[in-house]
Amino acid sequence: MSNTLQRKDRLFTEHRLPGDFVFDEKVANVFEDMLNRSIPGYSTIIAMIGVLAERYYQENTVVYDLGCSLGGASFSVLQHLKGKPCTIVAIDNSAAMMERLELKKQQFGDAGEQILCQCESIQESVIRDASVVILNFTLQFLAIEEREALIDKIYEGMAPGGVLIVSEKIIFADEHLNELLIDSYHQFKENMGYSKLEISQKRTALENVLIPETLEDHKKRILGANFGSFEVWFQCFNFASMIAFK
Repeated sequence: MSNTLQRKDRLFTEHRLPGDFVFDEKVANVFEDMLNRSIPGYSTIIAMIGVLAERYYQENTVVYDLGCSLGGASFSVLQHLKGKPCTIVAIDNSAAMMERLELKKQQFGDAGEQILCQCESIQESVIRDASVVILNFTLQFLAIEEREALIDKIYEGMAPGGVLIVSEKIIFADEHLNELLIDSYHQFKENMGYSKLEISQKRTALENVLIPETLEDHKKRILGANFGSFEVWFQCFNFASMIAFK
């Protein structure tokens, strides 16, 4: 068994090539630290996903956490639905991430078994009887041409009154605003202990791997899938979390 202790993220202190980023063992080992120091408001988003799930979860339905990584959103939902016989399906195609999620479930005893781990592609996953679906910084890693089909599938597999929560890195059509918020975000990362070299190297490694879109792009796609409403409920710099209802 590999060491599952979360370490400090030092992955980008050395030269990286464009697109040189995969969710492998090295990333899994530091991912929790990476998320908390790389995404402004991440802990707030995770906590509020649990709150939203508690409000909109429907009895005898399923909660889906698509692209769950280490299961932060899944565990937040589990804690907020404490005592309810819910099923949370956590899906990710990274075996390294899923291995750690399975181990973390043990900390929750029998309740942890309410989280069902599926190591597979979310494009191929079956979504059915869902009242809460979470895409927490997941869609941005899919090819843009694959995103519409996933949102359509989620809508079709969702119960009336269900909620979709989508968190994403975003870009802005206004060039000056986009530059300002990116610069502000990089300053945030420096304040969180990342060096300019690490920030630059990570940006290089994620090139052509993480493809952000505008809020308008997300809104158009989600409403185009027949969701009845859409709104941004959280935003800090070039990161946002959105909510839509069926």
